[in-house]
Amino acid sequence: METFQHKNGYKRIFKENKLTLGLFIPIESYSGDTPTMENHIQMAQKADELGFGALWVRDIPLHDPYFGDVGQIYDPWVYLGLLSAYTEKIALGTGSIVFPLRHPIHLAKAAASVDQLSKGRLVLGIASGDRRVEFPAFNINIPSRGEAFRETFGYFKQVLHENFPIIDSKVGKIQGNAGVIPKPYQNDIPIIITGSSRQSFDWVSEHGDGWMYYPRGLEQQAQTVQAWRNTTSTFKPFLQSLYIDLTEDPDREPRPIHLGFQLGRNYLIQFLKSLEAIGVNHVMLNLKYGQRDAEDVMEELAAEVLPHFPSITS
Repeated sequence: METFQHKNGYKRIFKENKLTLGLFIPIESYSGDTPTMENHIQMAQKADELGFGALWVRDIPLHDPYFGDVGQIYDPWVYLGLLSAYTEKIALGTGSIVFPLRHPIHLAKAAASVDQLSKGRLVLGIASGDRRVEFPAFNINIPSRGEAFRETFGYFKQVLHENFPIIDSKVGKIQGNAGVIPKPYQNDIPIIITGSSRQSFDWVSEHGDGWMYYPRGLEQQAQTVQAWRNTTSTFKPFLQSLYIDLTEDPDREPRPIHLGFQLGRNYLIQFLKSLEAIGVNHVMLNLKYGQRDAEDVMEELAAEVLPHFPSITS
């Protein structure tokens, strides 16, 4: 099975037994659910220049105050198009596109467009969705979102690869007389499945080119990574997110925060090395809960932490 070593985004951040670092956009610290998005393009460019592996955007169609986070505000495909124009080497990832809420033709058209415009830097994270207010707004039955995910996935893959497909699906039909262009920059787009996405573990390992999971304690995460490795015959990367509040004191011991830690850089390096040792291949850092200026944190990470976990290619 192809492992996407030719893909510019994939090969920058994924290699067996190696861990790399990416950043969730917005690259800023803020309170409440809505970021300022001030200087956001300059921050993305700086992340590219400093050598971070990837920038990650989220797919949040509706503002749901219950979740307390609207991501980068802008539509992910529009935003990725902008990022592709203003960055050069950094991978562009989605964490994650909610497949049941979007038609597969639109998904294929958007994903291939971003992949072409960025010269193969797209890494496509996908999910079944967990914001319950969104499903009735799109006239999707919440209990059926797992089935809708599979239907959309199959249709998406077919129109992405075939020039004039024949498709008879619950979400649409094509009779071999039409097709989607453009096609991906280099044959295919790596797909990273988030959590279970309402599918069996075997389905995820068979159809995904990697697996994105949630931050857990080291012992539990080690078991999760091992379970993933046991289901895959070839290397498929394991990713996780991590919220950090990086303190000025490099030796500040870790204190738990939501889905991460407040800690000094020396403990962060130690923790990331532990994740690398158990087989985690990429960590998406989120600076939302930080107390310091995000640009200062990013520069400290680049100077002191990134050398331990460099991107695979520069």
